[in-house]
Amino acid sequence: MKCLAALALLGVAQAHYTFPGLVYNGVTEADWTYVRQTTNHYSHGPVENVNDAQIRCYEITPGSNGAKTKNVNAGDTVGFRVDGGIQHPGPLQFYMAKAPAGQTAESFNGDGAVWFKIYEEHPTVTSAGLTWASNGLQTVSVKIPSCVAPGYYLLRVEHIGLHSAGNTNGAQFYQGCAHLYVSGSGTKTFSGVSLPGAYKATDPGILINLYWPIPTSYTNPGPAPVTVSTKPSIERFWFDHGHTEPSLIFNLSSFIFNSKESLVFFVLYILY
Repeated sequence: MKCLAALALLGVAQAHYTFPGLVYNGVTEADWTYVRQTTNHYSHGPVENVNDAQIRCYEITPGSNGAKTKNVNAGDTVGFRVDGGIQHPGPLQFYMAKAPAGQTAESFNGDGAVWFKIYEEHPTVTSAGLTWASNGLQTVSVKIPSCVAPGYYLLRVEHIGLHSAGNTNGAQFYQGCAHLYVSGSGTKTFSGVSLPGAYKATDPGILINLYWPIPTSYTNPGPAPVTVSTKPSIERFWFDHGHTEPSLIFNLSSFIFNSKESLVFFVLYILY
C-alpha cells in the first residue's frame, strides 16, 4: 500500500512543470542560468492563490537569485525549456517589465504597475470544449516587440492549468522570470499592471469549469497584450503601390502629412 501511495504521488509531481532554461538563437542554456530559480524547482508544484507574492516570479529567494542577464535584440524570439512539458489544458501568456533607471534585471524586483502583456494564447473552441495548442509542449517562445525601448527587462512566462479550475483557487499557475537586456532602436514604453494584483480568483478565465457545462468561449485573465503598430512607412507604402521615384517620395515624406490638402493630394495621386 505504501508503494502504491508513493507511485501515486510521483504521478502527481510529474504532471507539474517549471521553465528553468532560457532558449535563444537555437541554444538552450543551462537551468537557472538566466532564469530566476523558482520555489518549485524540485516539486514542480503550482501557485494557486492569485494574491500570493509568488504569483510574480515564484522565486525561491527573492533578491538573491543568482541568475545572469542575457543580451538580446528587440524583435528576436526568446523561449523557455519546459521541464516536464506542459501537462494541463490552459493558456500560455508572456509579460515583460522594464527595470527603472539605476537598476538592472538582476536587481529589479518587479514591484508596481510595471508588467505589460506581450502575448496570450487563445483556445480552439469546438463542441467538445476548449483546447490549447501549448498542451504537451517542451519549449515555448515569444517574440520581443521590436518597438520596445532598450534596457533591462524581466521576461515572465506563465501557464495556467485549468483542469481543476471549477473551484475557487483550483487554477494552477506555473511561471518564471528571465533576465534580459534588450538592444534596439525602439522607443516604446508601456504602462502595466501589478503582480499580484492583476488577477482575481473569480475572474472568468481563472474560475472556469472546462467539463460541464462545456464552455463555448474563454476570456484570458489579465490585461490585453500591448498593441504594436505595424503601419508601414510612407516610403514602403509608396513602393508597394508600384512607384519608383525615390527622390520624389523622400521629398514628399517631409511634408505630406503637414496639412489636410497635401494628404488629399497624396491619396488622389495613389488612387488615380
